[in-house]
Amino acid sequence: MKTMFNYKIGGFATALILTASCSVKQQDTDGQVKEYLVMEIKEDSATLYKEYPTSLQGIQTVEIRPKVAGYIEEIRVDEGAHVKKGQTLFVLDSKDITATVRSAEAQVKIAEAAVSTAKINLDKTRPLVEKNIISRFDLESAEATLQSAEAQLAQAKANLANALANLQYTIISSPTEGIIGNFPYRVGSLVSSAITLPLTSISNTGSMYAYFSMNEKEFLSLTKNLEGKNIQEKLIRVPAVTLILADNTPYEHPGKIETASGLVDQQTGSVNIRAIFPNADGLLQSGSSGKVRLPQHISNAILIPQKAAYELQGKQFVYLMGDDNKVKNTEIEVLTGNLKDSYVVTGGLKAGDRIVIEGIATLQNDMPVQPKLAGTGNPTPNGSPENQVKN
Repeated sequence: MKTMFNYKIGGFATALILTASCSVKQQDTDGQVKEYLVMEIKEDSATLYKEYPTSLQGIQTVEIRPKVAGYIEEIRVDEGAHVKKGQTLFVLDSKDITATVRSAEAQVKIAEAAVSTAKINLDKTRPLVEKNIISRFDLESAEATLQSAEAQLAQAKANLANALANLQYTIISSPTEGIIGNFPYRVGSLVSSAITLPLTSISNTGSMYAYFSMNEKEFLSLTKNLEGKNIQEKLIRVPAVTLILADNTPYEHPGKIETASGLVDQQTGSVNIRAIFPNADGLLQSGSSGKVRLPQHISNAILIPQKAAYELQGKQFVYLMGDDNKVKNTEIEVLTGNLKDSYVVTGGLKAGDRIVIEGIATLQNDMPVQPKLAGTGNPTPNGSPENQVKN
């Protein structure tokens, strides 16, 4: 994973990054000790940035599939178009379903007539039974006939309602507002609910989700010092994040981390995280890639110029001034992914130490030097995060 940092230096006239330059004075013929520019280590606040690869998705992506079988008769939108909720997308051939509707309507009328006939028979039978002209069995038979006719009417009405619903399904509308995807089927294609590919998909891109992951250690570092009773409350307090687009430019609208997975992936040791970014202008698209940049504030940071350090066997060293004005090569620990011109030191130095910041190639361990304390001119910052190098 590539990592990148930036910082904001607070306080007046810090001496962490220096613009003062001073050439090393050559040793005089009479053996005078050479003069070297040194700086005194001070602590200051800094904001570091880390970047994580991300993939973007609309907050809602819906597959459009037909509920009934039929030939595509019309396509009323184009690929990539912005559609509104309820807008007609496809029209299927409805001739067969229309015929089914007419047949169902006829069955309803037949059933209604049967109910009417059964009621008439029942009305005739009831007084005859009361006068003992016919048996009670005839009355019960007439009542059963009416109930059967009413049940058949209910079934016919249900069939009609189903046919009318299928007729409506031949007009396929958008269930949400968003951007239309591709069309694998064209006018004349026979489609049904069993097709492998959807007719199209619609992505609601008014806001975009950015999915990324970080390892467990980084996630703990991000959240452990935040206030909150649970992870969700802690994530609310994470500062706004920045989206770096595919062309390496920052997206103008800041985003916010919304949620993180409740489990650590046992295979990768990572935590999946979701951030959200506004997308009112439609610049972001589903499926796009980029990087999410997270800020991390450090209250007591030690920063030194990169030119003050040298690498040996994969480790970083500086020349530390002793009280006797002799230099000691001292190993330091720095954060992975350095600033463009500076290192963030996490070990090996402390406030009050003095290190040589120029001419270190001419130094040797235990070599006496004449220290010249660097001035307190305004520091030269590394600029905005996008101006930094990547490892």
